Amino acid sequence: MDSDDPQAEGEVGRVGMAVDTLRDFEIAFDGVDLERITVSLTVNGAAAILIAMYLAMAEKRGYDLTKLRGTAQNDILKEFVGRGTWVYPVGPSIRLVGDTIEYCAAHAPKYSPVSVCGYHIRESGADPAQEMAYAFCIAKAYADEVIRRGLPVDEFAGRLSFNFNCFGNLFEQVAKFRAGRSLWARIMKEQYGAAKPGSMWLRMIAGGGGGGLTFEQPELNIVRGAYYALICALSGTQTMALCCYDEAYTIPSETAQRISLRTMQLLIEEMGLGDTVDPLGGSYYVETLTNQMRSRMEQIMAEVDAQGGIVKLIGEGAIQAKVSAQAYRRQCEIEAGRLHKVGVNCYRTEDKTPEMEFHPYKEEDARAQIGALERVRTERDATRVQAALARVQADARSGANLMPAIMEAIKAYASVGEITGVLVGVFGRYREPVRF
Repeated sequence: MDSDDPQAEGEVGRVGMAVDTLRDFEIAFDGVDLERITVSLTVNGAAAILIAMYLAMAEKRGYDLTKLRGTAQNDILKEFVGRGTWVYPVGPSIRLVGDTIEYCAAHAPKYSPVSVCGYHIRESGADPAQEMAYAFCIAKAYADEVIRRGLPVDEFAGRLSFNFNCFGNLFEQVAKFRAGRSLWARIMKEQYGAAKPGSMWLRMIAGGGGGGLTFEQPELNIVRGAYYALICALSGTQTMALCCYDEAYTIPSETAQRISLRTMQLLIEEMGLGDTVDPLGGSYYVETLTNQMRSRMEQIMAEVDAQGGIVKLIGEGAIQAKVSAQAYRRQCEIEAGRLHKVGVNCYRTEDKTPEMEFHPYKEEDARAQIGALERVRTERDATRVQAALARVQADARSGANLMPAIMEAIKAYASVGEITGVLVGVFGRYREPVRF
């Protein structure tokens, strides 16, 4: 939705930066050397549009797209299971993911157009083995979509990335990642015939596990975050991201964000956790857990395939039903005290919760954004916008790769809401299945 959409009232800028047109990206990245950084876009339902916007902005500033690096989340299948920022039905949604992978392979080969997110599935109630197994099933679905178009696996697999969770038992989490790394390599080599080593790598970021944080005794989340970072380091993730200690109740403060950053820096600079690869390798306990975890992942993936595949099961709501039921059972276990949560159902204190730093919503910021959008609409070439949107509509109907048409619309300063509206007109909207 655009910022002036009535349904967006009260939401503009609440979860990140409001983006309506190319003008917003031009402002955001003004003065930033795009060749010296990588940019992560946490976008899903509108990912194709936002990827196009980033590439168009870089192209307009004279950058060589073949050198541009970055990542877009763009994992729409997990949205149907976890977060809910879907727009279109399952089939067209997968098509758009395929369009971005295909386009980036040809025009921006260093850009990662998809980050497959077991993280959100775990946050929604999946256990650690399901988190990895479902993510791999989803990644295979995207790979199958692109291979069906004729793109060889080694031309895109090296740019697939993953986003996983890391809260819970330390040894279990380390085993999960070690098992996942070997299993993914085997899947790419044996099932897809990948030949390049980079195509078999499990390129991943491990997140700080927001589901493990608590509103009660929030200072304990600093300690939890340190252990989450330890898990990431011991299991060999390429990148880690720690949730902040105040994230259970507010948008993180600058102080909380700095503590999370310093936690990671402490592990590197003082604790030496970046000095060796796989420091727990060879431990009989960790190796046993790793083997057990890998077998469990393989079993779950086999069950998914036997039931018709991940796309079918998500489309029917079967995965959603299973995961949400597990989330309910876990919460019941916590409330009954059978699953211990320090500061919540054990080791509680009666101390008054310290004053928290909250960030109130500012209506004036939303009004400023809406005003900026109105100015863009006044200044742009309306005829060019309509022609570009007509091409988006035609390509959506014809089955062509939509990225060139979306890029053209973005360069004409068509808005996110306008492009999405055209696609909804062709694809329709997703309706959640009801299961009992």
